[in-house]
Amino acid sequence: MTQENSLERHTLVALLAINACMFILELVLGLISQSTSLIADSLDMLADAMVYGLSLYAVGKALANKVSAARVSGYLQILLGAAVLCEVLRRLVFGSEPISTLIIVVGTVALLANVVCLALISKHDTGGVHMRASWIFSVNDVVANLGVIVSACLVALFDSRYPDLLIGTLICGLVVRGGIKIQREARDAESSVLHLINQR
Repeated sequence: MTQENSLERHTLVALLAINACMFILELVLGLISQSTSLIADSLDMLADAMVYGLSLYAVGKALANKVSAARVSGYLQILLGAAVLCEVLRRLVFGSEPISTLIIVVGTVALLANVVCLALISKHDTGGVHMRASWIFSVNDVVANLGVIVSACLVALFDSRYPDLLIGTLICGLVVRGGIKIQREARDAESSVLHLINQR
């Protein structure tokens, strides 16, 4: 294994561990606080953990394997984004009472965790398509966490559940958009490979 592959592997293991732990924390506390935005962010963390696992699998493999890993990660993002949207609609119909203080605390912890992830992955943002996919997820996470904190502040300010539902919906859109972007990058990488093969 090359030094570059070894560094990628260690980075991805750390990212996988952080996101898996944050998924459990955010999901449990999101359910307790009745926060759609926290639940949406927890599922985003789960998608990220899956992506980092797939990227870990792709380290040191052929470009075709890396493209496949990125493509699967993109599909997972889109699927989970759709699942979160269903949860938002369910809470819109049946109601919820988000606990703003708990949401702010958990959102801040998640933000710090994702800033650490972003710092780790930033060293590899010009790597293969599988590492660029991980970079996209990390950037999206930081934006989503800021959204969660803002939603909690608005819930407290206006004594309304709608900011939480709105941010939950926006996080869904962010997750789906990230998935589509990764699909595009995977397709472009695959096209480049085919172009090189045809030139031979």
